[in-house]
Amino acid sequence: MNTAYIHSIGGVSGDMLLSALIGCGLDVKELEAMLHENGVFGFELEVMDDIRKEVAGKYLNVTLSDEGEKTRSIVQFLEIVAKSNLSDSVKLKCTEIFQLIGVAESKVHKTSFQDVHLHELGTVDTLIDVIGVVWGFEKLGLSKIYCSSLPSGSGEFKSSHGIMSIPGPAVSEIIDMKKIPVYPPNDIDQPTGELLTPTGLAIVACIAEFSNPLMSLEKISYGLGTRDSQYFPNVLGIWLGSLNEIPSLVVLETNIDDSSPEIIGYVKEKLMDAGAKDVWITPIQMKKNRPGVIISVLANTQSQKILEEILFSETTTLGIRFYSVNRIEADREILDFQSNFGEVRVKIKKNGSKIVSVSPEFEDCKLIAENLDLPLISIMKQVENEANKFFNIAVKF
Repeated sequence: MNTAYIHSIGGVSGDMLLSALIGCGLDVKELEAMLHENGVFGFELEVMDDIRKEVAGKYLNVTLSDEGEKTRSIVQFLEIVAKSNLSDSVKLKCTEIFQLIGVAESKVHKTSFQDVHLHELGTVDTLIDVIGVVWGFEKLGLSKIYCSSLPSGSGEFKSSHGIMSIPGPAVSEIIDMKKIPVYPPNDIDQPTGELLTPTGLAIVACIAEFSNPLMSLEKISYGLGTRDSQYFPNVLGIWLGSLNEIPSLVVLETNIDDSSPEIIGYVKEKLMDAGAKDVWITPIQMKKNRPGVIISVLANTQSQKILEEILFSETTTLGIRFYSVNRIEADREILDFQSNFGEVRVKIKKNGSKIVSVSPEFEDCKLIAENLDLPLISIMKQVENEANKFFNIAVKF
């Protein structure tokens, strides 16, 4: 049982996620001890069994002392994570979440990442939610995490900046930045209120894949929100189980000896746009000493038919070979990194929980190089050095 599916019924918040994990078996005393060991104080946790519109679940009540109510900056949150004794993988994911919150808030308030004032998000409960949820999933051995599409919510809410429409600016920014699938309320005449918090949304955006996996289900737990709406169950479910066997990949191949390079390039782009995982061209010598190429396509079996149709319609081929293959993949993630040149995506390659390498995304560095009229190789090297330095601080190898 290593797979979790987050079923967002009444929205997503950090405390709902943490409550659902406690229902899955996470020990609240261990959670408290872990937080105290890492310098997080000023709170009390109380777990209650309760009901939201006929759905029973766990509700985690977090009470803050004066110390817990003190606000911190994103930079201070990152420093706490960096100095913690958490595993490399938990540190990395917490860092990504806090960076996402900071970038979203900086865009909304048109200020720098370092100068972001978190207001309601700056108290210790945000730290509890982020560290607690990421640590909790790892503690329960849930390495594969998926999430349903999310309800956007509707209406208005009161913040330190006044009355805001729902979803709020920071939530809307995270939805846009991460291209999160959301859906509007069924009844536009009955406002649902705020269903997505910036913290909860940032957590699922960074830890989960938004898709519906094929699972063998073993357990369901519900985390309850604070409100008990008369219109919908204010709950979040976590389904536990194992992924069903994933079909192997397929390789399609065809030999071509009578097409121009322009056509071959066009076909390659079209195959990638249609869902191919990879396309490569191999030069070969064909009959009558004609130079030609092999077009090879790696894809899921679900995409095989449409890719075959492209090869038949866009090339002169009369036949396509195909065979099944298996593939082992290194764990990797794309993170948004704040470099001295601005935001750049970096690819993190991991072996288990250990970071193996960090490399900047070519297209982002290319855009920076063109805008600043600087050598691309220098931009990529500097961003790589900055990223390595940053993750050496945030994660101990």
